[in-house]
Amino acid sequence: MPDTIRLATDPRGVATLTLDRPDKHNAMSGEMIGELTEMAARLAADETVRAVILTGAGASFCAGGDLGWMRAQMTADAATRAAEARRLATMLGAWDALPKPVVARVQGNAFGGGVGLICVGDIAVAADTARFGLTETRLGLIPATIGPYVVARLGPAVRQVFMSSARFGTDDALRLGLIARAVPPEALDAATEAEVAPYLACAPGAVAEAKALARGLLGAPDAARIETTVEALVRRWESPESAEGIAAFFDKRPPAWSDGA
Repeated sequence: MPDTIRLATDPRGVATLTLDRPDKHNAMSGEMIGELTEMAARLAADETVRAVILTGAGASFCAGGDLGWMRAQMTADAATRAAEARRLATMLGAWDALPKPVVARVQGNAFGGGVGLICVGDIAVAADTARFGLTETRLGLIPATIGPYVVARLGPAVRQVFMSSARFGTDDALRLGLIARAVPPEALDAATEAEVAPYLACAPGAVAEAKALARGLLGAPDAARIETTVEALVRRWESPESAEGIAAFFDKRPPAWSDGA
């Protein structure tokens, strides 16, 4: 059984995948990345699953990549760093290509890789109390492997948030196209159900083929683009800035470049 995620499927074939590291704000560890990859394959192959809800346990949807996992990559050998970056890219690609509709139920904050997880889904509904941000540059990192999916979702507006690390609320998330609906927390389940229910009236094979067609027409990331993101992440892990940024996080101090904000 997975240790970092939970899966429950109702009689209609609606599977709910819950990120289950609430004490770590559902940050993606190496273990979670592996379990998410395996679960994507399992859900893709399960003909009884008609739709997937992706959500988180606790206060946060997903705080991004686990910084302990990232710090370990910075001290690993080059081959290990590249392999871990590729594992992350592979997981995101598997969820993006999942031949079932994926509805992100964003019950709390989503930062960094959490925004990436929203963007590999097909539609997102969020509690109006949630906040978002591509926070990597504050740590000396960049939104590398999530980049193709974030750019595909936000389009040219991505430059407003891609490198500033600024946090923003649901009004901006709606304007940018990151989420489709924002509702009070107590209405989130109903809003999620409203997005899921129409799929259950559709032919499953047609839904899968329509999703694949949409991805193809939009220009789904190819192997060369994915490899570019892997190389970019590895370069950042090797940089003095990322070493300083992650060390500062664990030391609970501002990094050297910060103005204290």
